[in-house]
Amino acid sequence: MDFQRYNRQIILPEIGLAGQQQLNDAKVLVIGAGGLCCPILQYLVAAGVGNIGIVDADVVSISNLQRQILYTTADIDKKKVEVAKERLLAINPNVNIQTFPVNLSADNALELFAKYDIIVDGSDNFATRYLVNDASVILNKPFVSGSIFKFEGQVSVFNFQDGPTYRCLYAEPPTAGSVPNCAEIGVIGTLAGIIGTMQAAEVIKMITGAGEVLSGKLLMFDMLTMRSQIIKFKAIPENKQIKNLVDYQILCGDFPVENSNVIDIQRLEQWIAEQRDFQLIDVRNPHEFERDNIGGINIPLDDLLESIDEINLEKTIVFCCQTGLRSAKAIELLKSVSIEGTFLNLSGGI
Repeated sequence: MDFQRYNRQIILPEIGLAGQQQLNDAKVLVIGAGGLCCPILQYLVAAGVGNIGIVDADVVSISNLQRQILYTTADIDKKKVEVAKERLLAINPNVNIQTFPVNLSADNALELFAKYDIIVDGSDNFATRYLVNDASVILNKPFVSGSIFKFEGQVSVFNFQDGPTYRCLYAEPPTAGSVPNCAEIGVIGTLAGIIGTMQAAEVIKMITGAGEVLSGKLLMFDMLTMRSQIIKFKAIPENKQIKNLVDYQILCGDFPVENSNVIDIQRLEQWIAEQRDFQLIDVRNPHEFERDNIGGINIPLDDLLESIDEINLEKTIVFCCQTGLRSAKAIELLKSVSIEGTFLNLSGGI
């Protein structure tokens, strides 16, 4: 053990040599290598958590650099897990880091989780969050969850020492498109650092036994006011009865996005100039449509199937949203219930 490296935390009575040895022996799997996970990984590695796994299939893009502080401009288009491992070992070469450049799925979650003691979820979508919960429950693994939205964040610890699970707090996922992601609504970069650091702190507390773990407690933080509050919630026994993993993309209404049947903004502008006979439907939420739009009618994605009468299926339908994600899902949603028509997605959004 590198006593000089860890001296400042070894001298803490709550940690000591025994706690440092526990950190060294711990096995922690981090889901994601993005905004939350960059500070999570940096602080766990610096603290001497001896065995860390990183699951992420993504590559670095320029839009990541505002909040994903492990990466630089020179890393664009490189695999996140490879860059992260290199940077983390530069911080602490004594840590064993395994990388898994894959998307977490029902096919690989149980195998990956079985190798680790604690799971840390830094994902940005509900399908992965429910998958992490269910796999953790099946294997009886505790996990630390964090999420961010604009200027607000949440942290909690689930399935710890028979405590509540994610489903005890959020029994059902939100309907498709009802909660915009960071690409659609935005997030301040420093918030990812704050919430990610809180998640790392919970991991260290769980390993060493220092302090009180946020089990059965949801910490909510507002960066604009610097106020936080803790909401307590109880375990619901039936949420511990999960035996099998399911298709979480379908559970969360997160349909696969096809790249076919798209139209770009230049072609759409040409159609408008030519007064071509088509229908433009904006599937964002009403407040987004009112703030700025390119015309057409507004049918939120969440209301699409209940608003079929407003869609003229005899015309070519162009769906649009902020980035092109929800509009692509609108097409897949209609196809999933066998509604036929000529549907185009505005690539890249408005």
